Amino acid sequence: MNKILIVEDEDAIADIEKDYLELSGFQVTICKDGTSGLAEALNENYDLCIFDVMLPGIDGFEICKRVREEKDIPIIMLSAKKEDIDKIRGLGVGADDYMTKPFSPSELVARVKAHLSRYERLVNTIAIDNEIIEIRGIKIDKTARRVFVNGEEKLFTTKEFDLLTFLAEHPNHVYTKEELFKEIWDMDSIGDIATVTVHIKKIREKIEMDTGRPQYIETIWGVGYRFKV
Repeated sequence: MNKILIVEDEDAIADIEKDYLELSGFQVTICKDGTSGLAEALNENYDLCIFDVMLPGIDGFEICKRVREEKDIPIIMLSAKKEDIDKIRGLGVGADDYMTKPFSPSELVARVKAHLSRYERLVNTIAIDNEIIEIRGIKIDKTARRVFVNGEEKLFTTKEFDLLTFLAEHPNHVYTKEELFKEIWDMDSIGDIATVTVHIKKIREKIEMDTGRPQYIETIWGVGYRFKV
């Protein structure tokens, strides 16, 4: 049974999330403030975490950042704020997904299942020989899920690694943001285009010498992105 951690200070929302997730077969723990939520996330083994942004003590952004430094589990952030800057900030500190309140509890369950399914497929993949992609100084070890740039290892979140690998495996092919979102996140991209944009920006910061003049991931204006070889 997958274990889910919810850090949410609004009792009504936390209870609805818990009820729907437990009905779907998940084991759920609730923390009502940022301090206890951070400690719980770091000290216990959860398969996925759901963090509200506005919390007493430590906010959701800081919790996400701290957890991401130590764990690679899926993280979903929730917020009553609809501004894109908050979504961008949440994804920038390592969240895999961002939902704005009010939201459908059924949609939350669907997203939880999608993230867990993809994550479990990745961690349960067993290969005898490491599958390596090497392109102009970039080495992607698909089996070990490690990336090296000119011999120096760079740390990637799950979705950053998946997105980089997908683009590198399909060089010179132009993909729209909608196509990339559907491929990497397994969900419709309506309202979530910022997710792709933020992840491309974070990837470029790790692999490009000059992010203003990228040599690997090109922006094709009005269309999307292309990995150039």
